[in-house]
Amino acid sequence: MKMPPSETRFFDSFDGVRLAWREMGEGRPVVLIHGYFSDAQTNWIRYGQAAAIAASGFRVIMPDLRAHGESAKPHEIGAYPPDALTKDGHALIAHLGLTDYDLGGYSLGARTTSRMLATGATPRRIVFAGMGLDGLTSAERRADHFRNILNNLGKHQRGSAEWMAEAFLKTTGGDPIALLNVIDTFVSTPVEVVSGFAWPALCVNGVDDHDNGSAAALANALPDAKYVEIPGNHMSAVTKPELGRAIAGFLAA
Repeated sequence: MKMPPSETRFFDSFDGVRLAWREMGEGRPVVLIHGYFSDAQTNWIRYGQAAAIAASGFRVIMPDLRAHGESAKPHEIGAYPPDALTKDGHALIAHLGLTDYDLGGYSLGARTTSRMLATGATPRRIVFAGMGLDGLTSAERRADHFRNILNNLGKHQRGSAEWMAEAFLKTTGGDPIALLNVIDTFVSTPVEVVSGFAWPALCVNGVDDHDNGSAAALANALPDAKYVEIPGNHMSAVTKPELGRAIAGFLAA
């Protein structure tokens, strides 16, 4: 059964930046946040992940992070204070009036989820996808990698990780200046804070994905986590149906 997403909706975040979100399905709300360079359409809708979760009885709410997708892409450095994405997440939940919901994300979306938890979010269950322990506790670990990609567009060796990331950026129509500024919003979460995330958690990761450290180590650090490996690496795992099935199964349990 095909389940089309909603038309794009917009709201003004904590500092007035206009942000977009999409929805699919009806039932218990789950907010799912996409990864860096990506957007809701690419991360959750295009490959059927949102449809699989919605079919299990969920209202899937998928924001476009600032500087991504259909959200505003300001170039002013002042629009990117530390934890800006975290504050955007809280602003969306407040805008929608959500009080009983689930929360998760892929890659940067997972890190944003951790920051929201560390700053007062109270979901029922949480999902960390495409994320390892180091990616939460050392947010700067890949910042220079991304700065290199964005500062040297058109110069990367064909087939390299940087070249592949640039190719992906082209498919999503990313704005390099805005995306460079997003790096300044990254904030680490200390391991002692992560280990206090007592919510039932799913850590789901591509078997060949080591970009953000060990997802198994993240699951071990959490008090109540289930670890699931799916096919793929950091870029390809989002295309696999196993991702949507794992999240749907966990949330519906």
